[in-house]
Amino acid sequence: MTDFVRTDDTHFDALNDWDYEPRYHQWKDLRVHYVDEGPADGPVMLLLHGMPTWAYLYRTMIPGLVDAGFRCVAPDHLGFGRSDKPTDPNWYSIARHTEVLTSLINALDLTDVSVVCQDWGGPIGLAQAAIMPDRFSRLVIMNTWLHHPGFDYDEGFLQWIDAWKPGGRNAHPQPSIGVVPLLAGRMVRSRDVVPAIKARVEPELEGEAALRYAGFSAPFRGLPEEGFNGARWFPLSIPVGNYDSGNGAGQALHYRVLLGWDKAAHFVWGAQDDGFSEEWGRTWAGQMNAPIDSTARRRAFPAVHPRSRDRREHPAARPRLN
Repeated sequence: MTDFVRTDDTHFDALNDWDYEPRYHQWKDLRVHYVDEGPADGPVMLLLHGMPTWAYLYRTMIPGLVDAGFRCVAPDHLGFGRSDKPTDPNWYSIARHTEVLTSLINALDLTDVSVVCQDWGGPIGLAQAAIMPDRFSRLVIMNTWLHHPGFDYDEGFLQWIDAWKPGGRNAHPQPSIGVVPLLAGRMVRSRDVVPAIKARVEPELEGEAALRYAGFSAPFRGLPEEGFNGARWFPLSIPVGNYDSGNGAGQALHYRVLLGWDKAAHFVWGAQDDGFSEEWGRTWAGQMNAPIDSTARRRAFPAVHPRSRDRREHPAARPRLN
């Protein structure tokens, strides 16, 4: 049996823009949460989050995609969101996260899938298209990567890894997870929230920042220290000195396979990312002969018409992602 903790459902009540019915997939002895909205026979948008978020990341995108005829499936990786959170840090590996997502896709028998991925959703989600290409029709790739020889882990990457190591700025028993997306999105300044984080009290936030903080903090409310191990382990799984946990060999294989992808693909890149540079995004898009949209604000998402197969087609609707 796997030891795990589970966030109380009450912490997900009354979150802004979040009224989706929770659904669950049983993977061995663990419960995986996912959202499933839209027509059951519609083309699928598989919406994959990264660190340290959950399906809530896509809350404002889902209604527009459903209106356009898509079925939206947005899972929470184990250790995040409403999914169970194994307490043993050694449980977590990218290969295992990949296996869990494969299980969900097969259980739901998803076909005609567009994988929409960012951050760790990239290595985990793009692996599915490399492994099961017949199930996938399109790739929408946002600020992510697949490890491969020659990938440049720049200073932003290295600082992020160091922040989660013992003694790093995020190496608290119960780190303030909800602040991370706000800092990444430049909604708050470090000097305005770091004193509260160090004092282990809630930061004083207003307006949209307060609403998003509540949403991204919800999965970790009331959890013991070991409930944060999934969030801790994502940064420490980056294949710089941790090749096995990060599934470095698997990522490199999937990278090579997808360079031969001959279906629709589209890159959407936030140009202010400290880790995934715009230069890298443009290089990767060029390698795959795919269009790329770059946005300084990281709010645009190019929807693809549900029945489109042509990578040259460009959509009109742009639901926001934040």
